[in-house]
Amino acid sequence: MDVTVIQRPRQLLNPFDPDMAAFVHAKLRSRGIRLMLGSSVEGFRRKGNSVEVLLKDEVPAAADMAVMAVGVTPDSHLAAEAGIKLGIKGSIAVNDRMETSVPDIYAVGDAVEVEHRITGAKSLISLAGPANRQGRIAADNICGGNSRYPGSLGSSVIKLFDMTAACTGINEKTARQSGIDYDKVYLSPSNHASYYPGSKVMTMKVLWEKGSGRLLGAQIVGSDGVDKRIDVLAAAMSAGLTAPQLAELDLAYAPPYSSAKDPVNMAGFLAENVISGTVSQFFWDEADALSRDGSLTLLDVRTEREFRAGHLEGFVNIPVDELRDHLGSLDPGKPVRIVCQSGLRSYLACRILSQEGFSCSHLAGGYRLYETVMKDRCAAEEAWPCGMEK
Repeated sequence: MDVTVIQRPRQLLNPFDPDMAAFVHAKLRSRGIRLMLGSSVEGFRRKGNSVEVLLKDEVPAAADMAVMAVGVTPDSHLAAEAGIKLGIKGSIAVNDRMETSVPDIYAVGDAVEVEHRITGAKSLISLAGPANRQGRIAADNICGGNSRYPGSLGSSVIKLFDMTAACTGINEKTARQSGIDYDKVYLSPSNHASYYPGSKVMTMKVLWEKGSGRLLGAQIVGSDGVDKRIDVLAAAMSAGLTAPQLAELDLAYAPPYSSAKDPVNMAGFLAENVISGTVSQFFWDEADALSRDGSLTLLDVRTEREFRAGHLEGFVNIPVDELRDHLGSLDPGKPVRIVCQSGLRSYLACRILSQEGFSCSHLAGGYRLYETVMKDRCAAEEAWPCGMEK
């Protein structure tokens, strides 16, 4: 089938940030799916045995079949007719016992308004897991109990060909809208030990609140093991753990299933490094704006082969293994910005230079993330721990 996805938003999977959704876009395009993002469907017109999809300010798209998937709205007319109070987007307002505004009337599931566990805001989260838990709570209370629903994190997972994408908590957009001062890390670990056959790279993004370290949300794209890690992160958020405390989780390890330092532990190590000031980061959307006038030292510490395959404009290639031999050629008075493939080698380079008195910062997520977002390249799924593609 020749498939085209048309939608008004400029990214798929709204709970994800655009940088993480870029991995999904690249995967779908690599499988031959055409994405028309930012296009607005205005109607349909029959044309012989086919249908024309009418687009705003664009040429109509021809198809043999059109599938409309335009979201859901609460079917709350019965509640409204009964005089029950409604909440956001026409949802049914309930308290934490799942009671409506009318005594002895309860409501659960996709049509009810709930509290988001991170922001405290009223939300409409249409997912099966929360709906089932709400059903149990309502049943307890109807039978004389006193069960309470603590709110939703919005944890979800989806399969796209051989890719798995999952998220929990809030994304950057929601954090900004909620006025939360946050920080973040990116990492690209393998789902299990890289020396064990079949390891695949996943890309993780973890957000936390500055100051408190409170976990705010996480997004992961990859293949095997994504669902396991998002569930661990959701459990950590429910338990009130901070981002650095992820490093302390005692998680099961054997080479076919994980690494001795699980990806969730690694996220904790990275967060700890950032919070403690051990390392400084800059991000993919800041890379092109870096000054190229000579006031900064711009280093790419990957191998020469990786550098030749693609690099950021103005960056000079000095592989991390050779960096100590070139310290004399670097100006200690200039701030240094460092790039590698995934963020590991650039972190090591930052540590080397920091110990020599340089002020340096490295690209979070590395060139792999930058290239996926900015160049729509489908990221390699197999890599060594340093990030170099196998």
